[in-house]
Amino acid sequence: MHLASVASAVLLALLIAVAGAGPAAALEKRKFDAASFKAAQSSDKSILIDITAPWCPICKVQHRVLDSLAKRPEFKDIIIFEVDFDTQKDVVRSFNARLQATLIAFKGSKETQRLVGETGTEPIEMLLESSLKK
Repeated sequence: MHLASVASAVLLALLIAVAGAGPAAALEKRKFDAASFKAAQSSDKSILIDITAPWCPICKVQHRVLDSLAKRPEFKDIIIFEVDFDTQKDVVRSFNARLQATLIAFKGSKETQRLVGETGTEPIEMLLESSLKK
């Protein structure tokens, strides 16, 4: 077999694999900034505030759950704003959060639900669902 034939076969297999994968659904994650948050609220977006710390084991479990739920198409339009518990203390206070591992859902400007220290898939799924309701 010629090298060009092998390369063509590999390229064709790759294109088939990519085409079969379809569009990837993903929660959009952003570092929190007040202007982007206000704009999302004004646009009546589904929003999750994730108050997190890199050293927090509970936060790591929450992120694994969120990553698994991100694959579900109904959650694809939720915007996650990550707030660093250690470096964004003013933002943490503005959300009246006392601990890292705090998840706060919004639909536009209305807070719909909050969880603190929760790592279960079902409660986090329900939290995300609360942000989708009109």
